[in-house]
Amino acid sequence: MDTKKLSLPIVFAAIAIALNPTFTQIQVNFPLAQGLIYQIWEIPIVIAFLIISPVAGLGVSLLNTAVLFAIFPGALPTGPAYNLAATLSMQVGIFAAVAVGKRFFCSKNPDTNVLHKAKWAAAATTTGILARVAFMSIVLYFALPQPPPIGFSFPLDLTIGYLPFAAFFNATLALYTIPIGWLIAQRVQKVLHLTMPQVEKCPISDKK
Repeated sequence: MDTKKLSLPIVFAAIAIALNPTFTQIQVNFPLAQGLIYQIWEIPIVIAFLIISPVAGLGVSLLNTAVLFAIFPGALPTGPAYNLAATLSMQVGIFAAVAVGKRFFCSKNPDTNVLHKAKWAAAATTTGILARVAFMSIVLYFALPQPPPIGFSFPLDLTIGYLPFAAFFNATLALYTIPIGWLIAQRVQKVLHLTMPQVEKCPISDKK
């Protein structure tokens, strides 16, 4: 990895931190579920994931979470841990689209850069949403009944009633975060002359 790509995770972490509502006041409270807000600090994390590597996405996520614990924990002191879980599960979904997309596009054109494909972006958004919603539904099912600072001491019936609203929130947050991150990543890549991960050549037997 060259010097440019070594420094970029720090840059994107700084941008994610700067986009915190503490500094920007950019947030929209989700009216249907306590403690959830729409925000934009996850967009730089997605960009780092796409144009550098999944490890960079992880690193930016961890740095951002550390700052959230210090200045913007949310409704619970452990709130940033939930955001980290949501962000990482979304990245797992995006990674799944990368893996599947490379195989799919490779069979058609070995020189295709899958991360430039709008169809891949749509698939990554879908898998990112599914991974985030599924994982966070499991986490919240077990966490919400716990007493603070882990959860809200919800009874089981209230927890089950809360989950669809939390799922809708996580789905809609990923629905704008991933496409915006992908669009900006395309522009950043061109401006900085970065090479996004290329599709490996197919085995000869796979070529059509």
